[in-house]
Amino acid sequence: MTDEGDERAPGAGYGKPIPDILSQIKDSYSELRPAERRVADAVLADVAFCVDASNAEIARRADVSEPTVTRFCRAIGCEGVRDFKLKLAQSVVVGRMYLTAGQPVVPTEDASPLWNTVFAEARSALNAVERQLDAAEVVKAADLVASAHQVAVFGLGGSSAALAQETQYRLFRYGVVVSAYSDPYVMRMTASTLKPNDLVIAISATGRTREVIEAVALAKHYRAKTICVTAPDSDLARICDVCLTVDIPEFPDTMKPTASRFAFLAIIDLVSVAAGYRLGATALETLRRIKYNVLTHRKGKELEPLGD
Repeated sequence: MTDEGDERAPGAGYGKPIPDILSQIKDSYSELRPAERRVADAVLADVAFCVDASNAEIARRADVSEPTVTRFCRAIGCEGVRDFKLKLAQSVVVGRMYLTAGQPVVPTEDASPLWNTVFAEARSALNAVERQLDAAEVVKAADLVASAHQVAVFGLGGSSAALAQETQYRLFRYGVVVSAYSDPYVMRMTASTLKPNDLVIAISATGRTREVIEAVALAKHYRAKTICVTAPDSDLARICDVCLTVDIPEFPDTMKPTASRFAFLAIIDLVSVAAGYRLGATALETLRRIKYNVLTHRKGKELEPLGD
């Protein structure tokens, strides 16, 4: 990936999606013959074993004949045992931690599972930001926001899209002309319209989201400035002008929400506040207008959340 944008041929990199063979087994289960169901039961009971096992070993585990294993594979949409095992291996790589239920969590006295874990992870994420974030980079980012003609915020996927929207909410209150985008095609089109005095803020927990990276590269091609909120040493961080990065290891329990959201929210708040101070009187006047019109619309107190 270069600053000049994506030079690959149209459609390059768009491979066929990996079939979710485990879902195919579960969805087809009621249509299988009794012997084929025994194969399905054996596979779902020990996926890791079946990935490495031979046709004969799977047949013995399911107490069926080897031809039955072959018929099972074809019944769920595979060309044969070899094709089935390839797709099964791919499914395991993607979702191994989701295949085996962990020990049930005992609720705390207030009936909230993982109460201490969720709060501890949030505190840990905020502490990581305080330890790892370069304050000088925050100042640079705030200067870019305060001086930008317009700001486009890119975030793709559930968490990053929500954080992009939150960035818009934080910045428009200071009078910044800002819009958030979470559609990859709109991101590319928006990047194509940007000019040297415009700014992109790109948010990605991994820094590997190809559509975001390509949109940022396109914006840089048109000489817009770029800020990223992402993981260190990532593809996204390597192409941006200002990098606000933090490494947040995730708790292995898949039921718990990702902790990086707390870290990224803190970074967004740091940049927003710093930009507000740089805008000074104009930001204060915008905040006054918002507060005035909110309070005249509904009764409330002066120090209530601003417009929330």
